[in-house]
Amino acid sequence: METQLPLLPLRGVLLFPYMVVPLEVGRERSLKALEQAMLGSQELIFVAQKDTRLDEPHEDDLYRVGIIGEVKQLLKMPTGGAKVVVEGRSRAIIHKITDEGTYFEALVEAVAEDNEITDETEALMHAVVDLFELYIKNSKKMPGEASLSMNVDDPGRLADTIISYLDIRTAEKQEVLEIFSADERLKKVSDILSRQMELLEIEKRINIRVRKQMERTQKEYYLREQLKAIQKELGEADDHLGEVEELRQRLAETQGLTDEIREKISREIDRLAKMPTMSAEAVVVRNYVDWLLNLPWGIETDERVDVAEAERILNEDHYGLKKVKDRILEYLAVRQLSQSLKGPILCLVGPPGVGKTSLARSIARATGRNFVRVSLGGVRDEAEIRGHRRTYVGALPGRIIQGMKQAGSKNPLFLLDEVDKMAMDFRGDPSAALLEVLDPEQNSHFSDHYIEVPFDLSHVMFITTANVLHTIPKPLLDRMETIVIPGYTEEEKLHIALQYLWPKQMENHGLKPDMVEISQHAIADVIRHYTREAGVRQLERQLGAICRKVAREIVQGYQGTVRVTVNNLEKYLGPHQVHHRTKESQDEVGIVTGLAVTEAGGDVMPIEVTTMPGKGHLNLTGQLGDVMQESARAAYSFIRSRAREFGIDPSFHETLDLHVHVPEGAIPKDGPSAGIAMATAMVSALSNIPVKSQIAMTGEITLRGHVLPVGGIKEKTLAAHRAGIREIILPKENESDLEDLPRNVRRSMQIHLVEHLDEVLEFALTEKIVREEIAPQK
Repeated sequence: METQLPLLPLRGVLLFPYMVVPLEVGRERSLKALEQAMLGSQELIFVAQKDTRLDEPHEDDLYRVGIIGEVKQLLKMPTGGAKVVVEGRSRAIIHKITDEGTYFEALVEAVAEDNEITDETEALMHAVVDLFELYIKNSKKMPGEASLSMNVDDPGRLADTIISYLDIRTAEKQEVLEIFSADERLKKVSDILSRQMELLEIEKRINIRVRKQMERTQKEYYLREQLKAIQKELGEADDHLGEVEELRQRLAETQGLTDEIREKISREIDRLAKMPTMSAEAVVVRNYVDWLLNLPWGIETDERVDVAEAERILNEDHYGLKKVKDRILEYLAVRQLSQSLKGPILCLVGPPGVGKTSLARSIARATGRNFVRVSLGGVRDEAEIRGHRRTYVGALPGRIIQGMKQAGSKNPLFLLDEVDKMAMDFRGDPSAALLEVLDPEQNSHFSDHYIEVPFDLSHVMFITTANVLHTIPKPLLDRMETIVIPGYTEEEKLHIALQYLWPKQMENHGLKPDMVEISQHAIADVIRHYTREAGVRQLERQLGAICRKVAREIVQGYQGTVRVTVNNLEKYLGPHQVHHRTKESQDEVGIVTGLAVTEAGGDVMPIEVTTMPGKGHLNLTGQLGDVMQESARAAYSFIRSRAREFGIDPSFHETLDLHVHVPEGAIPKDGPSAGIAMATAMVSALSNIPVKSQIAMTGEITLRGHVLPVGGIKEKTLAAHRAGIREIILPKENESDLEDLPRNVRRSMQIHLVEHLDEVLEFALTEKIVREEIAPQK
């Protein structure tokens, strides 16, 4: 039977049959519906709204099954609302909702309850009652009167009563309300109770875990307070515990630690907490924990990958050095495209003073990395690299870990200076310990004997410096990318002095531009006649000496600008200190201009040969090394084997002695590169044909007269150019080295590339050799 009743929407609450529920009514439409009901049968249809956030629901926002209820008590509030007590009568299906303007009205049909009880119904009732009893026992939120609901005999009413007590969502309760069959309703309630029991079990486990944690924390706090009280009674300071707490706090704040390392540090802190404050072991543990916490496990600086900016910085700090700058810019370009690239390991090789260390600082500035430098010169203990074990008194980490702590980030630029000057003794080989450091495949788990946990070095950009390569062990050299920095040319030194050294020395000595001027020719004169080096250190010292004398003049009352020129340079630096050799003034017999490489760069080296009556002895003087002496003997043997072709008496070795001398006998000389020069001088002395004075040469000779390649082509060629020589002879296989020569040097010199001594003699001797024809053998 359909009935028209006022409709009252419920928000966040649900009404079930046979239940008495107090409600607060505050919305205008609800109050109007309540008034309309009180004028009639005092019955309303109570319907839950789907969205509890809506203040003014529409008919689409309401469910289609509700409860017909009767108002038992009404109390109007002074604020305008009302409190009512409502009793649910029966379920009802809503067929139509009408908006009456000030309230809703609904056409409803009451649903009769199915009270038939079967065996299955009884079984369901018992199961639901047992579950509910268990739920009441485990839940602390259930009211005391909830247990009374289990005495209900009506299956439908039992389901409605139990569901009303459960703390579940309104939508789930509405689902139960919309089930008209008592058996189906009981099954639904049973499912909901089972799920609630599972949630209670989970909540119980969580509560137990939290309670245990709280009990442990409280226990620790209680014991620590007891310990503080005991120490106070004994007269001991409690700074120790405060320090331990500080270490725990630092451990909690340290980022980038693996679980293994964090656990190890935590164990060490626990050990420290149990030790007496002044014990020796406590000091060791405290230092160890300090070192671990001070390392940059997860700190990384932002790397600059702007290639244009990096190029500007490198050019601003250094003149020339194109190969090194190109390599760094290539690395940054790749980093801009791929962040997974590991840091390069570069080895800068060159003579002292060419700017290897300062170049590393510039690279750090250009890439935005922190800079740390470690000098390896004279290091002979493997523990300097890997550290000492903590069992030793005063043990410390190695220089690598110390450098990482100093850098303060895990991706610094790490300079290993003078890597060629390490030594080894009974304490181990430090170069062998560096193999792991400088291997990109291994250094991600670098192991230091002191810290005993792996440290990641794969993000570090390592740069090593060396003066020579032959003292670096081959396995270590294989792990590095070698970049050779040759000595500077005079033109490069002039640019460096004008752009960097002179302004720097003026600033260091308190001079301003209006106080002193130095001419470009004066600096060139300082380079040529007061320094003899591949780098610019001595040049900087000489410029500093000029600044000191100028500063003295100004302090003593000189007015105006001091001008330093070529004419008055001796006033500041004294007479010329370096006299460079020049080419021979005229063509002479037995004198050849050779080319050599020294620590100061390239140099010309005259080689003299003379003959004298004797029995074929070969005398070698000038403090020649073993290799150079062997080259002289090889040249002598080749000339003996080809004497007739060179127009020389084949029996000269029976009647003549040869004396080969290289001037500056106090300076040791060695190497094979003077081979063709000594051979040419011998042929000239034996054939009495002069050697051209304007030609210089370098190259190794074999017993068959072949010319082999040598090193230092750039330095040797620049030395010849400086000496005024405009024609040189080089091995054919050294042709690729000519690319390194400055353009102006290549343009001003004639270079002959040879493969055999016969070609050398054609270029070097003033006359062609009159070759004696060799009669064919019969």
